[in-house]
Amino acid sequence: MDERAWADGVSEKIKRKVRIVAERSRDKIPYTTVDGRFDDRRKKNICWWTNGFWAGMLWQLYHATGDMLYRQIAQENETWLDENLMIAQGLDHDNGFKWLLTAVADYRATGSLASQNRGLLAAGHLAGRFNPVGRFLRAWNDGGDGGKAGWAIIDSMMNLPLLYWAWEETNDPRFYHIATMHADTVETYFLRPDGSAKHIVEFHAGTGEYVQSFGGQGVATGSAWTRGQAWALYGFTLSYLHTKEKRYLDDAKRIAHYFVANLPESGLVPVDFRQPKDCAWEDSTAAAIAACGLLEIDRCVPEQEKGLYARAALRLLHALEEKRCRWDTDCDNILEKCTAAYHDKEHEVSLIYGDYFLTEAIWKLTGQELFLW
Repeated sequence: MDERAWADGVSEKIKRKVRIVAERSRDKIPYTTVDGRFDDRRKKNICWWTNGFWAGMLWQLYHATGDMLYRQIAQENETWLDENLMIAQGLDHDNGFKWLLTAVADYRATGSLASQNRGLLAAGHLAGRFNPVGRFLRAWNDGGDGGKAGWAIIDSMMNLPLLYWAWEETNDPRFYHIATMHADTVETYFLRPDGSAKHIVEFHAGTGEYVQSFGGQGVATGSAWTRGQAWALYGFTLSYLHTKEKRYLDDAKRIAHYFVANLPESGLVPVDFRQPKDCAWEDSTAAAIAACGLLEIDRCVPEQEKGLYARAALRLLHALEEKRCRWDTDCDNILEKCTAAYHDKEHEVSLIYGDYFLTEAIWKLTGQELFLW
């Protein structure tokens, strides 16, 4: 098969569908679909962690097509998130997901100084979450009792690029050091010898000592929540891209080998690699995120390793395109069978970040990508 021709074909399908969906969704910040139409997370929770992904997807479409509709909607989403910047309890470790894909994307694409300012404000807050004795970024807020003051999560690896970007913009090394110290802590306490990763680790907030780990959105403590593996795989790759520290690339490769070795024959990714054998729940978002990371690893490795990681990414993407994508315009989402967490009440729904990472992966193959990390 001519993989470039295949990717070009999928790209055209994305463009045809998203143009129609964008027209009818221009006043929303979507998270999932209800009866085939995007919901509006702006009205429900302006601080929700996924509120940057729709704009990020539209910036990718704008970069590929030049269509001003995508730029206009993405910039509207960006300004709506200014409300979030003024809510302390709504700022957390996911600042990168929200402002890398909105404000920083706008700044990269247009040079907007207002957007640069938003990105730097978000980066400054993220840096302020750093616990110096434990050398980690605090994940969530709580009700003020400090119960989660020592919690860090694997998702944070994907938010570190906001700090790397701020370092590059300001030449302030604090951003770099905070990002790399956190990455080193994740490397030490989250990664297991087999290449799998924990989701949540609790440290003593006062001393920095390791306390315990939690299963989080996976099956249980000790399991391997697949989206967490994907965050780690792609996140360590991004830390390598920004720092050129080889150990981060080695970490990413180790996680990638674990991920690929545990894939079912179908190439469709379960919610947790260690979920019960009689459980068939899938998470298509984990496949799309991992594909993005695998394609980036393939660009970084020596010549003798090239192709290995790209082939694994293509296996995931072919499985998604053939079995888990909706190309009709009766529904707003593209990816199906996405699952936020193993213990949630709902499984195998649509999730906006699945569509974002699918688009990013295809754009990597076609050369249309606006690199946002």
